[in-house]
Amino acid sequence: MTAQGKPTKISFVYSNPTDPAAFEAAYPEQLKLARELPGLTRLQASKVWPKEDGSPTPAYRLLDLYFADYAAASAAAAAAGPLVGATREHATGGVVIAFAEVLEDA
Repeated sequence: MTAQGKPTKISFVYSNPTDPAAFEAAYPEQLKLARELPGLTRLQASKVWPKEDGSPTPAYRLLDLYFADYAAASAAAAAAGPLVGATREHATGGVVIAFAEVLEDA
């Protein structure tokens, strides 16, 4: 059982979009909406390195949103309608969104 008082992050794992250029054009707006979430303490945006052999990567981009605890992350999720809407519209390859307890941050 996890302790809900521990730091928590919401991770967006974006799959490879059908139109990468359109996704990249829309991505800054998604970041803007994420930065407006209440209680956000840190935002980390990443782009997956391409594979050397040219085969598809297991993901395209990662977005990690950090909060003081599970309650703060839940409150942010309740206010995340615009972010989730923009994500669903532009993540044409799909997206997985997960809540996670931060166990170590070195």
